[in-house]
Amino acid sequence: MDKLAEKNSTVEQKDEDISQVSEEPNANALMDLYQESIKELQPGEIVQGKVVYIGKDHVMVDIGFKSEGAIPKNEFTDLNGKLTIKEGDEVEVLFQGVNEIDGGVSLSRTKAVRIRTWEKVERLYEKGGSIYGKIVARVKGGFSVDIGVPAFLPGSQVDIKPVRDYDSFVGKGFSFKIINYNRKLHNVILSRRQFLEEEKQRQKQQTLARLKEGAIVYGRVKNITDYGVFVDLGGIDGLLHITDISWGKVKHPADLFEIGDEIKVKVIKFDREKEKISLGIKQLTPDPWENISEKYPIGSRVKGRVTNLADYGAFVQIEEGVEGLIHISEMTWSKRLKHPSEVLSVGDIVEAVVLNADRKKRRLSLGLKQVGPDPWEIIMEKYPVGSVIEGKIKSLTDFGIFVEVIEGIDGLVHISDISWIKRIKHPKELYKKGEVIKAKVLSIDKEAGKIALGIKQLTPDPWQQIPEKFPVGSTVTGKITHITDFGLFVEVEEGIEGLIHISEVSREKVKNLADRFKIGDEVKAKVIRTNPEERKLGLSIKQLEEEEEKSTWHKYSSGHRGMLKLGDLIKTKMG
Repeated sequence: MDKLAEKNSTVEQKDEDISQVSEEPNANALMDLYQESIKELQPGEIVQGKVVYIGKDHVMVDIGFKSEGAIPKNEFTDLNGKLTIKEGDEVEVLFQGVNEIDGGVSLSRTKAVRIRTWEKVERLYEKGGSIYGKIVARVKGGFSVDIGVPAFLPGSQVDIKPVRDYDSFVGKGFSFKIINYNRKLHNVILSRRQFLEEEKQRQKQQTLARLKEGAIVYGRVKNITDYGVFVDLGGIDGLLHITDISWGKVKHPADLFEIGDEIKVKVIKFDREKEKISLGIKQLTPDPWENISEKYPIGSRVKGRVTNLADYGAFVQIEEGVEGLIHISEMTWSKRLKHPSEVLSVGDIVEAVVLNADRKKRRLSLGLKQVGPDPWEIIMEKYPVGSVIEGKIKSLTDFGIFVEVIEGIDGLVHISDISWIKRIKHPKELYKKGEVIKAKVLSIDKEAGKIALGIKQLTPDPWQQIPEKFPVGSTVTGKITHITDFGLFVEVEEGIEGLIHISEVSREKVKNLADRFKIGDEVKAKVIRTNPEERKLGLSIKQLEEEEEKSTWHKYSSGHRGMLKLGDLIKTKMG
């Protein structure tokens, strides 16, 4: 017998108790009486007999007469055809008379039981008692019940709650109230519903008498909702709210309970007048958050199971009712983590460091990355700014290359730091994922979790040599790479372009450069300015031509002793 049955009387116990009640008189006393007055017996009287023999078809019963009475064996079987007596048992039978031919007695067990049953029905009806019976079949409007005599159970009286499957009651035994009977018409009307209601009321009064706030009781789960569980405490229900099931989080009560479960609960609130009862399970144990700071001081290490993942972090159950949050920023020293699922999965057992504990807010902050050494300290010591690292390309993006500096920490080579002179639309033009490359450490920002790397910084900036290679006044030759409305771009060496502004193309006014030049044309120009910081080189065709004219004039004039007229010079030039 379970704990609930020990504490709360159930309908099944009542049924069993009633079924075992015997209203038969003392067997030995009756036997003596019948033996003394057997000759005075009248047909229709019930007498006490003893089973002396059980044959194939008949049972022989001795009632103290000169011969035993033979009773059909089926009068001693139950509804399943099972024999209910054995030799030596004493039974009540109906004396029907004496056979004048052989002197044998005529007996009936069935009729005796029927008479006793009617007497029992009358008595129980008057007293308001209950009777045990077995539902044997479904009939129109209800059920046929065997209580010793056929009885009728209306369908509406079979249960307290609505019934969906009436066939499930057939073949089962229950206790009933007798709501009406007529012996002459052989009618008995029963109600299981009335019995259950009275039993429930009786249990309710017993339950209410022993209930008090703080009491620990047992009950059965009667119904499950989104917000809690209704528990039958014995004729009255209490509500176990979802927030009182566990000190931890409960998604839905159905995850923990099933209807019919026996559970142990504590009465946390009881309104006797309104008959409202609030129950709790978590109150059976101390609040685990009460001494959270003492149990898990800051800096201590804990182990727990990952229960849930969110965009902002992972929840880890440290103990029943205590969950901590590992924020996504505390999962890895790398700042490139997009979602906790990249590091953790639900169900993982992890070790973490306690970062903060707040009893009032019931919050426990944990760190996963703090379990190991801070890699940023290693990086700053091993790879200071200006040092050269060698690492594998982890990914290529529109804006640059991510290179692994140490395991879990990547540095970024921005697209502008790949080459001094090449125009690069995407890093994949020059590199591929997995390739091992060298880069120079440009900066380290521990707080932001960023390392800036550079590839072009491994070699000198060619623009810094421009003033020496192409000093102002020198002449350069190059090919036109771009033609714009404001001038011509000319490549003087690989990756180095100078601009010939439209005003420096010719002494004559030029409206459309595309009419005179095309991409790929080779031109000569004079260097008129350099600015390595702004990466600019100014060129001029016009000034070069003017310089060449002056040079021609000086050469020509030095070969003639007399003065030349201006017209002669022009003719010579145009010659």
